[in-house]
Amino acid sequence: MNLDAINRDLTALSPQDIIASALADAKAPVLTTNFGPHEAAILHMVTQVRPDIPVVWIDSGYGTEATYRFARQLIDRLGLNIRIYHPEYSRAYRSAVMGGVPEVDTPEHDEFTRQVKLEPFARAMASEAPDVWLTAIRKDQTAFRQGLEVASETKDGYLRIAPLLNWTELDVEEYLVEHDLHH
Repeated sequence: MNLDAINRDLTALSPQDIIASALADAKAPVLTTNFGPHEAAILHMVTQVRPDIPVVWIDSGYGTEATYRFARQLIDRLGLNIRIYHPEYSRAYRSAVMGGVPEVDTPEHDEFTRQVKLEPFARAMASEAPDVWLTAIRKDQTAFRQGLEVASETKDGYLRIAPLLNWTELDVEEYLVEHDLHH
């Protein structure tokens, strides 16, 4: 995988052109989403190019009612080929037997995160076995993401493509308004 060449080709393109390029030769692409407020942009862009792309959602069971309603609305509106993965233990079980959500910044919370997010994600990726993984991450979200490029290889060997990496929150908001995708 020649990431330098891929990034040279992709970095100057619009998100839509990055998506079209990334999907052109993809045999088993996947798009992941958490159905956050800005996720409608990438969901819309990607399904314009490949309507049947598997869309992986790790439903931890801890989303807000608004998130679940938004997810249902987008799944229906965009006709998403949704693949939902859940943690091994439900929220109700965790609450009854494991004491609910542990305090943040504790080893217990780290294990909670592993169980409700990381393990289902690893299981989803192993099950879907994508050759291209599309994600909505952006540089303006975290300090770590400032150092990322549009195409990168994950530690598990997946080719991750972040079409919106160089967009700002305002760019995403404008796209959502233009395509009537606000919730």
